[in-house]
Amino acid sequence: MKRVDERREVKGLGEKMQTSKSFRMDDFIAGLIGGASSVVVGHPLDTVKTRLQAGKGYKNMLHCILTIYRKETVMGFFKGMSFPLASITVYNSAVFGFFSNTQRLISKYRYGDGRHPCGMMDLTLASMLTGLVSVGLGAPVDLVKIRLQMQTQMVLAENLNLAGSLSSGSNMPLRSIAMPSQSLYRGPIHCISSTLQTEGLQGLYRGAGAMILRDVPGYTLYFIPYTLFCNLLKPDASSNLHPGAIWLAGGLAGSISWVTATPADVVKSRLQADAALQRKYKGIVHCIVHSYRTEGAQVFFRGASVNAIRGFPMSSTMFLTYELSLQFFRSF
Repeated sequence: MKRVDERREVKGLGEKMQTSKSFRMDDFIAGLIGGASSVVVGHPLDTVKTRLQAGKGYKNMLHCILTIYRKETVMGFFKGMSFPLASITVYNSAVFGFFSNTQRLISKYRYGDGRHPCGMMDLTLASMLTGLVSVGLGAPVDLVKIRLQMQTQMVLAENLNLAGSLSSGSNMPLRSIAMPSQSLYRGPIHCISSTLQTEGLQGLYRGAGAMILRDVPGYTLYFIPYTLFCNLLKPDASSNLHPGAIWLAGGLAGSISWVTATPADVVKSRLQADAALQRKYKGIVHCIVHSYRTEGAQVFFRGASVNAIRGFPMSSTMFLTYELSLQFFRSF
């Protein structure tokens, strides 16, 4: 995880730069750099994941990729990336900075020394608190990202409330009618302002409850596996962790975390993609029940394969860039 020097047995990069300070800013800066690199690497598959979970008409991951490419070209995979690049970098900075400093505070409170290695329960507590706090910043970011990703070049008639506007004698099913249209949102700022105008401030936090269900256990299964894999990949207790080991441990931890979080992620994505113009879900429970009744239990694992594939390069890049950045900052 982050500053693996002072708290656990994983004393990888930055090991020799231990400090007694209970709060450090370099964790936030390193998280910012790691967050930017992970967004660039993972956004195309993140778009595929969102379409699979909240959209319709996609048979599987490959079909979704081909459909996006044919209808929207390569640029379709990068829809909504400008906002995550600017905001998720800050989000990851907060997540990694908060997690690292929380570990130090726990160690200082329990053992009297912020450099004391955290035990498994300490790690679990720090991870869960990080997941809970992250929702405050992450929910609006995710909502805007998902609504921008869900925009396509065709708007279904049912989404424009045109049901019943055709002649009653028409045999054409309404759900198959599509009409060329400009995107609903011109960009992230327009999406935010439109959401505030139509749904209020609470609209930006739609799906926050499902995000808590995803991120509290999700970050626990993110940071703890990373720590365990780093321990396993270390040649001995006194040596530094090789960058390749950090890359592998981060990738494996990311895949595990994202796959296990898929059911809650599906519910969150559907709630956040559900605009006020034609609200489909009343809340978390209604979304779960409605999705199960109409699409079966398998719907909650939609996008799991994408999450597993996407989680590896995103997380490996995140952790490696984070750790190398810390090593650089602490070399001065």
